[in-house]
Amino acid sequence: MAKPQAMTRQEIMPLIDHLARVGRRALDIALSDWLRPRHVVALRLLYERGPMLQHALGGALSLDPSNVVGLLNELEERGLIERRRDPADRRRHIVSLSAAGSAELARTYVRLGLAEDEMFSALSANERATLYELLVRAVGAACPPYGASPCEGEPC
Repeated sequence: MAKPQAMTRQEIMPLIDHLARVGRRALDIALSDWLRPRHVVALRLLYERGPMLQHALGGALSLDPSNVVGLLNELEERGLIERRRDPADRRRHIVSLSAAGSAELARTYVRLGLAEDEMFSALSANERATLYELLVRAVGAACPPYGASPCEGEPC
C-alpha cells in the first residue's frame, strides 16, 4: 500500500517539539533552583546591550509590561539586576545587569554549555553553528518584536 504523499514529507515540527521537551528537561537540570529561561534571556540581553529602559527590555523580550515588572522584581530581589529612575523622565526605569547578575549569567552559561554538549553530541561544531544560525532566523521570522507579533498581541 502506498503512503499518502503528505506523510512522505520531512515534517520538522514534531521533531522540534520532541527536542524542545528533552531540552527543557536538560535546561531545568542545568539552571539553578529558581532561575528560568526567561530570566536567562533577560540577563543575556542586559549583558549584550547594556542598560536598557524597562519598556525597551519588555519589547525585546516580547512580554506584556505587567509581566516585565514581575520578571524584573524576581531578578532584582536576588540582586541580579538594578533598576533606577531615568533622570530624563522620572516615570521610566533604567535596568542594568549587576555584578552578581553577570557572575550568575557566566555560571549559567557554563552549565548550559555542558548540557548542550551532551544533547547535541551527534552534531559537529560546524553543524551546531549552522543549527544555531537557522534557529535564530526561524525565531526572528516567527516572533517579530512585541507589538508586531503574529500572535495577536500575545508574546510568542
